[in-house]
Amino acid sequence: MGDNNQQETQKTEEDLVDAATLEQEMKNTQSDTQEAEGIETEEQSEVEIALEKAEAKANENWDKFVRLQAEMDNLRRRNEKQVEDAHKYALKGFIDDLLPVVDSLEMGRQAEGDLDKIREGMDLTLKQFLAVLERQKVIAVSPEGDDFDPDLHQAVAMVPSPDHEDNKVINVMQKGYTINGRLIRPAMVAVCKN
Repeated sequence: MGDNNQQETQKTEEDLVDAATLEQEMKNTQSDTQEAEGIETEEQSEVEIALEKAEAKANENWDKFVRLQAEMDNLRRRNEKQVEDAHKYALKGFIDDLLPVVDSLEMGRQAEGDLDKIREGMDLTLKQFLAVLERQKVIAVSPEGDDFDPDLHQAVAMVPSPDHEDNKVINVMQKGYTINGRLIRPAMVAVCKN
């Protein structure tokens, strides 16, 4: 019976060692689980912080976009208004220059007396008018004696002339005009054709 007791004692001791080992393993497992949960909580916290930062940056960018869009709309409206005003008042400077010419013509209509003095007044008014055109960059095209240029002249007659070369303008019936180098009206001319 002593062997039996000894075996039972040994078995009990082994069971106690196994139980202690099992208990230790459970504690280790719980500790590992708590560490893993702590790491997961830490990782979740970092993810949440990163998400909050991303949302804040997205909100900031959205605010910038909305402000920029409003600024662009205001700029577009301002530009449209400036273009509209430019079209409305583009001729204001030209009209301001022409008003003295109109005044001079009205005074000329009321003039009485010598025909030479009336012509002198008309000449002064014409000079005033031509000065206005020159200030506005309107240039007369009077090509008498020049070569015929179809871009600036309109031939209304071909006239033989022994005194002129072919394709020379020999008579200007009506002056042409350009503004800033762009043709407004071609000069009506007679061209030599021998």
